[in-house]
Amino acid sequence: MAEDTGRIRILLVDDHQVVRRGLRTFLEVQEDIEVVGEASDGEEGIARAEELRPHVILMDVKMPGTDGIEALRRLRELENPARVLIVTSFTEQRTAIPALRAGAAGYVYKDIDPDALAGAIRSVHAGHVLLQPEVAQALLSQEEQQPAGAGRPGSLTDREREVLGLIADGRSNREIARALVLSEKTVKTHVSNILMKLDLADRTQAALWAVRHGLAE
Repeated sequence: MAEDTGRIRILLVDDHQVVRRGLRTFLEVQEDIEVVGEASDGEEGIARAEELRPHVILMDVKMPGTDGIEALRRLRELENPARVLIVTSFTEQRTAIPALRAGAAGYVYKDIDPDALAGAIRSVHAGHVLLQPEVAQALLSQEEQQPAGAGRPGSLTDREREVLGLIADGRSNREIARALVLSEKTVKTHVSNILMKLDLADRTQAALWAVRHGLAE
């Protein structure tokens, strides 16, 4: 089991060594972030994630062999708890949307400001979904064309509607629990019920569903 140092444990997965080196150099000066390992492709990334149990994985999409999207799918199958933040130079919707569908918790570009990247890592680690504005808009547009979830707002209880609104606001389970004076376990139960009732796969779809049905502020 990985030692709990109180810092956010990071695994870097990118086929370019210079990128990994640059990320490590910056992240190692952050007091609350610790780089625990690196991998040069998705296959190695999966193995290292299982070995090192990082909190957050920074992963590129396009890599030789097992790419980032396939690695995401396999990590989900393994029920690895790490949150994955895609850090890539590819801006096409055809890349971003499959990555989010596969379970990415965030999607940012490699030209992101270093301090903003550190903030993104903290946000993803806290349970938020973090997207570049154009990626969020592209995903929302696709959801409107091919809406996920057959449920209707009326199928939710008042408390579930409150929880869903806070999910759409980017709140983590801990923050929702504090806001509604509930235990985190109770919030997790509400989230599971919401996803089941609305036939949704994850929090990203739930947030978009809330926006589309007017439940988000």
